[in-house]
Amino acid sequence: MSDSPELSSVLAGDAVPGDLAQLICCLAEACAGIANAVERGSLSGTLGALEQSNVQGETQKQLDVISNDMLIDALRSSGLARGIASEEEEHSVAIPGGAPYLVLFDPLDGSSNIDVNVTVGTIFSILPAPGDTPTDSDFLQPGDQQLAAGYVAYGPSTLLVLSTGDGVRQFTLDRAGGVFRLSHLAMEVPKQTGEFAINAARQRHWLTPIAEYVADCQAGENGPRGRDFNMRWIASMVADVHRVMTRGGVFLYPDDHAMQAEGKAGKLRLMYEANPMGFLAEQAGGAASTGRERILAIQPDGLHQRVPVVMGSAEEVAEIESRFARG
Repeated sequence: MSDSPELSSVLAGDAVPGDLAQLICCLAEACAGIANAVERGSLSGTLGALEQSNVQGETQKQLDVISNDMLIDALRSSGLARGIASEEEEHSVAIPGGAPYLVLFDPLDGSSNIDVNVTVGTIFSILPAPGDTPTDSDFLQPGDQQLAAGYVAYGPSTLLVLSTGDGVRQFTLDRAGGVFRLSHLAMEVPKQTGEFAINAARQRHWLTPIAEYVADCQAGENGPRGRDFNMRWIASMVADVHRVMTRGGVFLYPDDHAMQAEGKAGKLRLMYEANPMGFLAEQAGGAASTGRERILAIQPDGLHQRVPVVMGSAEEVAEIESRFARG
């Protein structure tokens, strides 16, 4: 592993523009700091929840705030972005004089798992900055406009999965050197799958297309799908999607009757979760949909817009879309 090229060298070899490459390296360096905070856990007194909520109305963990601050501080001081937006903040922040990029991030996805030592992650998206002093509306670009996207999984090893629009590569944090090194040249989502990931606790609320899809998978080799499936659920999008990216499968966080009754379009955020993960899925040969439309084609209407998510092996996503189309 120590002989594997560093992230900066790989980006240079891919002819990624210099300021964009520096921005990605800045994000990676901040995530290496977050990895250290996650790894130390209770030794650094950073576990547990705070008596406060974020803009989403969700109780914040101490590491949510720490991770958010680390990313914001790194980006503010770098001069490599013109604007930043975080899932934890109500509005975006302009950075006068920065390079022409906008960065959006979920600083600590799956943070409810922190206290039980389950894999969590950071998700980021990079968009072009259309003006010198961006406002919230400048961030509302379809996922197709992303220049780069990635996630960092803080698990047994710390992994950076990244795309700059020409496939997907995986890097592993070399803790001895404090740098990310190339560990997988070209990730591809397997076309067929024997796994699906969904929160079965919401089964009573599922819409008919989802309920029937899951039932057909559970019927196994004697059912209409003709093969056995395993069901998985970690409740950390980074962890669940990373398994799909490496082993195939489909990740499902659909809307349901309960969400619709509450006037919610979905659970996951388009700008901070669905778009960057969808970009990676497509770049790896998979697909990303709401069940009704391609995620990366959606015109956002707000920084914290929520959408249903069906993501992973292209054949399975198409199967689920066909069920929604039938009604």
